[in-house]
Amino acid sequence: MDRIEAPYCSICGEDFGGAMDRDFVCSNCSGRRLAFEFAISGFKANGRLREVLHRFKYSRDLSLRGLLADALMTALEEPRLAKEDLSQWMLVPVPLHWMRQVQRSFNQSWELCQELSARTGIPAGQVLWRTRKSATQARLNRQERLENLRGVFALPPRWRFWSRGADVRGKKVLLVDDVLTTGATSHECARVLRREAGAEKVVVITAARG
Repeated sequence: MDRIEAPYCSICGEDFGGAMDRDFVCSNCSGRRLAFEFAISGFKANGRLREVLHRFKYSRDLSLRGLLADALMTALEEPRLAKEDLSQWMLVPVPLHWMRQVQRSFNQSWELCQELSARTGIPAGQVLWRTRKSATQARLNRQERLENLRGVFALPPRWRFWSRGADVRGKKVLLVDDVLTTGATSHECARVLRREAGAEKVVVITAARG
């Protein structure tokens, strides 16, 4: 598997060839106001890892979550995270719409959160709610993805008292997902976590970078 190594964009974590002697921001992130601090992934989403991700999500092969947690552990080695006391942070998964979760029988991001929490001791909690089933993102460009996800994520409504999320007010959050592509999903989740849930900061970690 191809590990993500420097040089990479200091915001979205996309890797670039060549030598860099300082931090840089890629053209896709330059000028954008993103709700998360930065994103970092363990490996590139190609080759064998792409196959693993597909089997995990769509073939329900939960035995692969350990391998993907290994990739997340690699992401945690990023220098900006390595110097933090992550036991004071919280792992939060990107939510699935309830219909999709019923079809799949699990949320892959929550599975990874629990696996990573068991290994590191970082607490994990479900905070966000997906308000509607959005169109698939795979064939959309960056702007279309942002429009597609607008208003999709929220805190659980008060009447859903049985599914109220964990309290992240004033806390630092590691937003967990399997793959990061354009960052549109992560941005929308981080926006809700900061503006509505009161999180101090949000950093995105994923097993793979698309």
